[in-house]
Amino acid sequence: MTRNISLGALISVLLPIAATAHEFWIDPVDYAAPSGGDLVATLRVGENFAGAEQTYLERNFARFDMQCAGTLDPVPGRAGDRPALNVAAPRDGLCVIIHQTRDYTLTYREWQKFVNFVEHKDFEGILAEHAARGLPETGFVELYSRYAKSLIAVGDGAGEDTEVGLVTEIVAEANPYTDDVLGGFPIRVLYNGVPRADVQVELFARPPEGEVEVTVHRTDADGRVTLPVQPGYAYLADAVVLRSLEPKVEKDPVWESLWASLTFAVPE
Repeated sequence: MTRNISLGALISVLLPIAATAHEFWIDPVDYAAPSGGDLVATLRVGENFAGAEQTYLERNFARFDMQCAGTLDPVPGRAGDRPALNVAAPRDGLCVIIHQTRDYTLTYREWQKFVNFVEHKDFEGILAEHAARGLPETGFVELYSRYAKSLIAVGDGAGEDTEVGLVTEIVAEANPYTDDVLGGFPIRVLYNGVPRADVQVELFARPPEGEVEVTVHRTDADGRVTLPVQPGYAYLADAVVLRSLEPKVEKDPVWESLWASLTFAVPE
């Protein structure tokens, strides 16, 4: 299933869930760097492919790496660096930037915000499970973390994305900088290394000019889906896991959300 939504319409639809439906992504200043050039990207939290910049703070992430031409290196930085990624590319080829946040918590003060989040992300059966577990409709806690990747071409941009060991991740099954993806961009969604079948993937498409467009897709039995793309656009793909937690003491989290994202561009 695919649903097209203009930015204006999406804002009006999603306004009630602003507090609980923020994406996290890596936002390169340029998705292509010259041979021997720099990798420069901002970490962002927000909605509709627009959001607030996050600084480089080690206490806020569990992992921040760059895998260029198949070799993994940590992203160096100092507390407060903006943009969070601003380093010389260690080698030419396809660079996959990898970022995993620390765990955060959110307390739901309004039941409708949780309902909107669950319905928007298409988590079938969660509301019934919440009631069956005897959980309250307000005052309960969710644990959440983010797992972001971004594809940047350095030089010829040759190479491929691979599974990088995140709890949940989106793996590109084509290279948008060297492969012909005008017929669609194939991705695979994983959770604990296992393909996620029949789950929702949101795709945010940012044109060179104009409004961001959003389409909603579903993976097949192998966790794969082919996303529609156009030359000159930048893209953010997003898929979320929601799993139950058993609290040991009062105010422990009862749900955990794990957010996977992938950003890339298709050259003109």
